[in-house]
Amino acid sequence: MAAIRTLAPLLAPARLVCGRLACSRERLDALLAWGLKPSSRLATRLAAQRQLPLWRCEDGFIRSLGLGPEAPPLSLVVDDLGIYYDATRPSALERWIATPLNAAEGARAQALRRLWCEQRVSKYNGAPESPAPQGRFVLVVDQTAGDLSIRCGLADAAAFGRMLREALQQHPGVTVVVKVHPDVAAGRKQGHFRAADLQDPRLCICADGGHPTALLERAEAVYVVTSQLGFEALLWGKPVHCYGMPFYAGWGFTHDALSPPERRAVHRPGLNQLVHAALVAYGRCIDPHHQLPCTPETLIAALGLQTSERRRRPRAIEAFGFKPWKQPILRRFLAGAELRFRRRHAQPGSGSSAMAIWGCEPGRRLARFLEQCPATEVLHLEDGFLRSVGLGANLIDPISWVVDQSGMYYDARGPSDLETFLSYHRFSAADRARGAAVRRKIVDAAITKYNLPAAPWRRPPEQARVVLVPGQVEGDASIRFGAVEVRTNVDLLKAVRRAEPEAWLLYKPHPDVVAGLRQAGADEAQTTRWCDEVVTGGSLEALYGQVDALHVLTSLSGFEALLRGVEVHTWGLPFYAGWGLTHDRHACPRRGRKLELDELAFGALVAYPSYVSRFSGLFITAEQAIEELLAWRREPPLPLSLRRRIFRHWGRLREWFALDF
Repeated sequence: MAAIRTLAPLLAPARLVCGRLACSRERLDALLAWGLKPSSRLATRLAAQRQLPLWRCEDGFIRSLGLGPEAPPLSLVVDDLGIYYDATRPSALERWIATPLNAAEGARAQALRRLWCEQRVSKYNGAPESPAPQGRFVLVVDQTAGDLSIRCGLADAAAFGRMLREALQQHPGVTVVVKVHPDVAAGRKQGHFRAADLQDPRLCICADGGHPTALLERAEAVYVVTSQLGFEALLWGKPVHCYGMPFYAGWGFTHDALSPPERRAVHRPGLNQLVHAALVAYGRCIDPHHQLPCTPETLIAALGLQTSERRRRPRAIEAFGFKPWKQPILRRFLAGAELRFRRRHAQPGSGSSAMAIWGCEPGRRLARFLEQCPATEVLHLEDGFLRSVGLGANLIDPISWVVDQSGMYYDARGPSDLETFLSYHRFSAADRARGAAVRRKIVDAAITKYNLPAAPWRRPPEQARVVLVPGQVEGDASIRFGAVEVRTNVDLLKAVRRAEPEAWLLYKPHPDVVAGLRQAGADEAQTTRWCDEVVTGGSLEALYGQVDALHVLTSLSGFEALLRGVEVHTWGLPFYAGWGLTHDRHACPRRGRKLELDELAFGALVAYPSYVSRFSGLFITAEQAIEELLAWRREPPLPLSLRRRIFRHWGRLREWFALDF
């Protein structure tokens, strides 16, 4: 038990003392045992000898992302009477179930039921969803042989055979899905059904170890012995048939094959009492990122985000051309997928169904392969719009990436996932409210893509109109695929000078060029001839609030300025142009919809990117990413490792010499 690294935070504020010797030297308030396992016998004897309370703990009902051996629990139950799966004696959970709720507790339980289904969570949450069969079906749930909850739940191995026979008898003409336990599917343990038990033609065996939500959502009824899936089926509003006596049976919620203990029969609680007791009163939770105590709502939302992000990606992906320093990042942003890394010009493996590339250009060999196999799915990866504290060219790990399955947001030659979302999504009031909240949070916290230190700049007091022209890396893909007529920084300045002859033109070169990490444009030295002032240092954030307008080719700075209410003129076709929010020199025929600013913010900052925590390596929300960027910005900068310095200079050499590897 001491090896469970999340045990101490789950028991906080109590202090955990491990080991018999340590216990003999400490003044203790209680002894802790893990359920009813044989290892708990020593704790039981010691508690009796010392006349101390004995607490029994077990995994909580919202346990973790992965299975037990791979992932420590994120929730725990602690019982000072017994343990929830032991129907032979009372437990603290039974006491909580029988306790009436006040109005606020009842409303919270009702909301938890909705949240559980909306987030599509279960006890374990790492696997892809098991597909539900077509047509009508009922679900029969197997368990691992020797599970203590079976014997302590007044059942035995024979109960599984009776359960299967009666499910077939009670639902003639309906498919019966037998779900194998994930540990059995993984080969770690044995189940209760053998091949001879599964010969009926109406049986459908689900042995993929997958997430059960799709099955629970569509099943007409669920049959269990003592499995937690019976409790989850109640949350989904399904009829549940129990062939043992789990904690949720015997109260009137389930169809029971056994008579309940007398202590349960005298109570008839509502379902909200059961939910509140199991998820709020009985359990303890920690958040997966910082391992600090949290509410069940927080944990459900966090695990729900992991499952939803994983559902967005194919299960097996070949990744082409990703340098060693980028590969761990790719594993985080494509978590849940089986990844194989290949050289940029390698031939894809036979039967490849999905491949990942950086940006929107697959390279010559991959392009030929895609012509021959047009059904192959391509994932285009790029930095997100809230990236890091520090430049990507400095090999600073990102906090956000976008994974686009149709194109790339900066490639105006065709639609991207972002463009499609902005074109067709039916924005709800909640979407607009969240977009507004994220936008305000970014503006208030002065968050940008790279979050560089802000250098002071003061607007010339005598100037009536000040216009900012952000420079770009002229070899950047966003210019190659998003610019129209104007394609260089000098030409942009010339065009803006003609358009705004009386304005004070402020030019800010791209920070990668200033830092010497990317090559300057061929005529970059001429920019001083066409503007009134050049600002090289600091962040754009210091300028947004002091200028009257921005003129951009395709720069993300135009989007950042829009978020802050600044007038924006586009000379190319960036993703935020064409929606009625910018002054555009060119039209994109595919973009005819008029959007509100908060709708654009929701699409670009909430729906489109994926965010990954610096601390846990798990997916987080846009709001959490902003908080992490704020904390990151307060940290002192760390020097690059030798390995990353080598990769950094190699990248510069490739760009300078235009090598095609």
